Formats: sequence, structure tokens, C-alpha cells
Amino acid sequence: MKKDRHTIIAELIENNVISTQEDLLRMLNAAGVSVTQATVSRDIKQMRIVKQAAPNGVYKYCLPRAKADSENAKYMAILAGAVEHTDTAMNTVVVKCHAGTAQAACAALDSMDLPEVAGTIAGDDTIFVLCYTQEDAAVVRAKLDEMFGF
Repeated sequence: MKKDRHTIIAELIENNVISTQEDLLRMLNAAGVSVTQATVSRDIKQMRIVKQAAPNGVYKYCLPRAKADSENAKYMAILAGAVEHTDTAMNTVVVKCHAGTAQAACAALDSMDLPEVAGTIAGDDTIFVLCYTQEDAAVVRAKLDEMFGF
């Protein structure tokens, strides 16, 4: 029930200018969701909803971005400083790194949320990127090679 309510809240925030908890509460009630102001307040906190200025200067509720640009830049810097070259072995991309940097680089790769990737594992200087298919591995390797100019 809470998950459904959070989905409705996200849709309302994406499609409307909502400036107050009272506005959100009214819209939820209009959508057939019976909640209290205290529940709305908890939902806002749990969903990490923030207020931001709209182009017209009015503050409105906004959903948090999945990844901030500064966070992505940080991950790219880690990867750029760690990765030496890539290779593939069937449906696995092998990422060779400088000694001691593979785990940090692996965490950065994980943050990229690549849909072709089933999972990763890192040692000291090597990352194995397990992909769903050989074609997915080729796509991931091409993405990585393009990012690093290989």
C-alpha cells in the first residue's frame, strides 16, 4: 500500500506544481488515497522529496535526481584514473586496472546502472563485468572503450 502511495505521489509531483504538503494531501485525496498530513510528511522524508525553485520562481516539490552530475563526475574521475584497458571473454567484460584501484573502479561502474550488466566483481587490479549475453558484453566494452578513448 505504501509503495502504491509513493508511486502516486511521484506521479503527482512529476505532473503538477505542488508547493505545500496540504496541496499534496488534497491531490492524494482527490486521487482516492486517504492519508493524514503526518503520513504525507513521512512519505516526503522517505522519498527524499525536496523543494526547488521552478522557472517562474515558485518553489515546488521535486523528486530527487537518480545521480547528481557531481557524483557522476566523481565516478568518471575514479574510472579514468584506474582503467588501463578492456577485453571480453564470452559474456564477460574484463577491465584491467592499475594495482589497487579495481574495487573503487568497480563501485564506479556499478553506479552507472548499465542495463546489460548482471553484476560485477573486483580483485586488486581486475574487474569482471558479467553481462547477460555476448552481445551485451560487446556493447558494454564499446561503451567503456569510448569513454576512455581506447
